[in-house]
Amino acid sequence: MRMPALFVGHGNPMNAIERNEYFRGWQDIARRLPKPVAILCVSAHWETQGAWVTASAHPPTIHDFYGFPKALFDVRYPAPGAPWLAERVAALVTSERVQQDPARGLDHGAWSVLVAMYPAADIPVVQLGMDTGRPGPHHYAIGRQLAPLRDQDVLVLASGNMVHNLGLFRFHDPKPQAWAEACDEELQRRISAGDHAALMDPGSLGPDMRLAVPTPEHYYPLLYALALQQEGEPLVFFNAGVIGSLSMTSVLIGGGLQA
Repeated sequence: MRMPALFVGHGNPMNAIERNEYFRGWQDIARRLPKPVAILCVSAHWETQGAWVTASAHPPTIHDFYGFPKALFDVRYPAPGAPWLAERVAALVTSERVQQDPARGLDHGAWSVLVAMYPAADIPVVQLGMDTGRPGPHHYAIGRQLAPLRDQDVLVLASGNMVHNLGLFRFHDPKPQAWAEACDEELQRRISAGDHAALMDPGSLGPDMRLAVPTPEHYYPLLYALALQQEGEPLVFFNAGVIGSLSMTSVLIGGGLQA
């Protein structure tokens, strides 16, 4: 059975310790997945020039934020790295040279979700950096080249947010904003229809979508996940919904889920 692929809306890093509905959604989806031999995470929080992959055998936990409680900074996710997977990724991506970083660790786009999915931290994790100066089709093409990993029991976990505009987030009033809900629904509709061409250029989908994706780093991970979808392959949404101007909607691509 081919390993499913995931896009998760990771949202606030506090989701890692608040044990809320999103945390429980990540727990449930991991419980129903086949156990992967390794995880390749494409996170919104590693922007690079060119393509990079982590190659550390023991990646540290990166706390790439500020202003949060000490309890969040105390979180450690001591999963091993997988230099062999870094080599495999570099070999699969033939459209450009993938450089290997022997020191970089796991940022919160990865570990804030993985602490819920695999709390034992016993599955090797590698991260892939994104050159966000490149357009959507560039990232989709890299995702397509990574497809063989699914047949090698590697879980590709793309972590971002389909709608992500912190500039318009009302911290005193986090109820869903109408334009954000409409964009989330439109993106779900396009994803369900397999309209990947339009999804590679969300700015072309109207002025509200340009509010939804003011910068590309949280959106582009979605393209890596969608690029892994085979023709006719099913998908399901989970953790669907919007907080303020931020979508938590997540997508599982592929079958093989356990009951």
